[in-house]
Amino acid sequence: MSLPAKDIKYTKNKIDEAAVNILVVDDNHGNVELLDALLSSRGYAIFKAYNGEDALKMAEDIHPHLILLDVMMPKMDGYEVCRRLKANHTTKFIPVIMLTALSSIDDKVEGIEAGADDFISKPFQKPELLARARSLIRVRNLLEELEDARNVIFSLATALDFNDPYTHGHSQRVSELAVRLAAFLGLSQPEQHGIRDAGLLHDIGKIATDKGVLHKPGALNGMEYEHVKQHPVVGERICSPLNFAKPLLPIIRSHHERFNGAGYPDGLTGDNIPLGARIISIVDLYDALTSARPYRQGMSQDVALEVMKIEAGKGYWDKEILHSFVATLKAPSKYTA
Repeated sequence: MSLPAKDIKYTKNKIDEAAVNILVVDDNHGNVELLDALLSSRGYAIFKAYNGEDALKMAEDIHPHLILLDVMMPKMDGYEVCRRLKANHTTKFIPVIMLTALSSIDDKVEGIEAGADDFISKPFQKPELLARARSLIRVRNLLEELEDARNVIFSLATALDFNDPYTHGHSQRVSELAVRLAAFLGLSQPEQHGIRDAGLLHDIGKIATDKGVLHKPGALNGMEYEHVKQHPVVGERICSPLNFAKPLLPIIRSHHERFNGAGYPDGLTGDNIPLGARIISIVDLYDALTSARPYRQGMSQDVALEVMKIEAGKGYWDKEILHSFVATLKAPSKYTA
C-alpha cells in the first residue's frame, strides 16, 4: 500500500485530528509530488495514493477533509473511484476535486454525474486550485458542525429512552420497524431515511414531560393526560431550529393523530395526516402494546395486532397501512441503510 507524505504510517488513532488532511490520488508520482509541495507549504497534511484501490482504503482510514483525484488511472479510473466514494456512507460527504487533462463537456458531465464536487483541468493554476480547495474544506467543516448538532439531538432521544426501563429501546424499535414498513410500501430511499430519523425522534418532546406522570403505574387523570399530549408539539419545537429535521417536523407533530380525527394535537383526519405520521403511529402503538408497562405485561404479536385491527375498524388507523404493517411483520427485512 502507498504511504502518505513523508512516509508517515497512518492509523485512525495516530492521525492528527487538528490538521486539515488532503488525500492526493494520481498514478503519476511527479504530479503527486507537485501537489504535495504546493499544499504542504500551506500547512495541509498530505496523504498519497497512486491507484484507485489504495485511495478508497485510505479515504475510509483517514477520512480526509478533501480529495484531489486524477481521472486517467489504470485498472480503476477516477470516475469509478468517485462513484464508490459517494456511494459509501462513511465517505460520501468528503469533497472531491477531479483533476484531469481532459477538457470536453462530456468529460466534465461524467465527473459531475460521478459525484465530483469540483472539476479542474490540467495544467491547473496554483491560485485557482488553492482557492477551490479552501472553499470545499470550509463546506466540509460546516457539514461536520451540522452533523454534530444532528448527533446531539439523536443522543438526547436515546438518553430519553434509557431513562425509563419500560421504554428502553422504544424509539430505536419504532425507527427500525417503520423503515421496514416504508420499504414495503415502496417509499424511496430518501423517504425511508426520513422515516428512520423521525422514528428515532418522534418522542423527543417527552424530555419536557414530568417524569412522575410518565412513570405513573396507573391511569392518568385528565390534567396529566393533557400534559402528556403536549409532547408532539414540544418535540416539533425542539427540532425546528435544525435544518436536517425540517422534513421530519410534520411527522413528529402528528404521530398521535388518528384517522377519524380523534387524535392530537390538531385533530387531523384521513389523508390530511402526513403519510410518515400514519406509519409511525401504527408502529408506535404496536411497540407500546407488545412492551411491558408498570400496569400490564406486554402483549403477544398476535394479540396486539388483533387489538389494532379492532381499533382500525373504529376508524383510528389507516386500514391499508395497517394491513401492510401486518404483511411487513411476516416478510424478511431487506432494509440495510
